[in-house]
Amino acid sequence: MIRITELRLPLSHAEGALRPAVLARLKLADAELADVHVFRRGYDARKRSDIQLVYTLDCTLADGVDEVAVLARFAGDHQVRPTPDTGYHFLAQVGQYTGPRPVVVGFGPCGLFAALILAQMGLRPIVLERGKAVRERTQDTWGLWREQKLHPESNVQFGEGGAGTFSDGKLWSQITDPRHLTRKVLTEFVKAGAPDEILYVSKPHIGTFRLVSMIIKMRADIEALGGEIRFQQKMTDLLLEDGADGKHVRGVQLESGEQIDTTHVVIALGHSARDTFQMLHARGVHMEAKPFSIGYRIEHPQSLIDAARFGASAGNPILGAADYKLVHHAKNGRAVYSFCMCPGGTVVAATSEEHRVVTNGMSQYSRNERNANAGIVVGLTPEDYRQDGKRDGSPVNPLDGMAFQRQWESRAYELGGGGYLAPGALVGDFIKRQVSQAFG
Repeated sequence: MIRITELRLPLSHAEGALRPAVLARLKLADAELADVHVFRRGYDARKRSDIQLVYTLDCTLADGVDEVAVLARFAGDHQVRPTPDTGYHFLAQVGQYTGPRPVVVGFGPCGLFAALILAQMGLRPIVLERGKAVRERTQDTWGLWREQKLHPESNVQFGEGGAGTFSDGKLWSQITDPRHLTRKVLTEFVKAGAPDEILYVSKPHIGTFRLVSMIIKMRADIEALGGEIRFQQKMTDLLLEDGADGKHVRGVQLESGEQIDTTHVVIALGHSARDTFQMLHARGVHMEAKPFSIGYRIEHPQSLIDAARFGASAGNPILGAADYKLVHHAKNGRAVYSFCMCPGGTVVAATSEEHRVVTNGMSQYSRNERNANAGIVVGLTPEDYRQDGKRDGSPVNPLDGMAFQRQWESRAYELGGGGYLAPGALVGDFIKRQVSQAFG
């Protein structure tokens, strides 16, 4: 097949316009083109009066047409190339595996796919998740949102599906992916019930309610392949032994006292398992203090964002609810930027520790809520959050970042008046550094 990138057509183009555009681009007669498959569809809205759809297309030539000769005509054109192999290739396939079963700690997005891949390879993984299954976990999460009752081991962070279950369900990032590994993720999600469009839209998302049923389906697939999922099973120790070439994993210990022997542990903890990070640090597992960002959530009417981005095309079903990205480079050298922008979504409580407040953004597949929201954050370096007061360039304790986060989460809890309510202000008052007396 031949892949064409950056093929542009007007937003309002006719349904049958793709094929003639491909024929013109490749200089082919109609009989020479067998099929056109949309690999990706994005849009360019930089000019609101002339929004363009931008396609990546995979083209199958008719029998007897020399694909090599066609490609040779475009030897210097980087937008016409052979279609790459986007299939997932396993490192190995195991028959009747009888060795120590690998253990996956955590059943969020990372743990879910680690377990799925291991199961598909025939390695029958054991998954340990400190939280509950997703249906029970959903009830506990609603208890926090509606009644301000926090379950420290079953909430937005902990439980089947991890924090991603209660979010916008975004399935794209800005990292390069030359091996097309994200295609495996999208394909598995479609098999589990996600809409087919996530395979080709440029910024795919699923939404919380659909994610719940999909995660249950993927869990069933892992179990059908010999995997085992254990909920409310918290790892409290990593069992190591000294060897001639360093320490080796020999198992894990659970809060119940049970020990599981294994030689391979996938640690997929996510962001909030702070007690487990402390244990791993005490066991000598290598960690580094790294930069991260901190900030607040901002809300504004989705209609305002749609009009600003799309002009007269706001509301077009192909475009959907508009998103945005903001970046500001301050004079002091810091960068302030938007993060995890949720079109047509809501701001939700996302803490997992008592007497602390954390917020996140969430939206459904339809993205039809009244408001949009986004995180506005500023970058921090380890020197910003080190706790020992030193300024001598010595290494920062990697756990200092957690202490810093806890400090501000506790302060937010106090400013919200307790009860896991986030403090809020009107944007104008926030800029003026004054307390809002009422919300609009």
